[in-house]
Amino acid sequence: MKNITTFNEHLDQRYGMIGTLKRTEFEMKAKAFAIGEILREARKEAQMTQEQLAQKTGTRKSFISRIENGQSDIQLSTLYRLVEIGFGKRVYLTIG
Repeated sequence: MKNITTFNEHLDQRYGMIGTLKRTEFEMKAKAFAIGEILREARKEAQMTQEQLAQKTGTRKSFISRIENGQSDIQLSTLYRLVEIGFGKRVYLTIG
């Protein structure tokens, strides 16, 4: 049982302590992935293809794909446009 670590301990060992550059970069990529997953689920719930969402929001299918796969940083204004224009929903931002 001594070899069992928590998830945070694993992240500390693999990416460094919170606040280090490597850990911050990892956390940013993880959040980009999470946003992509949320957008993919919302798009599927709306029964839209990536192409339909792109046309509705004035972007390209390849851009939607990159966001959904966590391969692209997304500006807050773009997130709002995708969610509010694309899905007719609201975005709420919490800083904690």
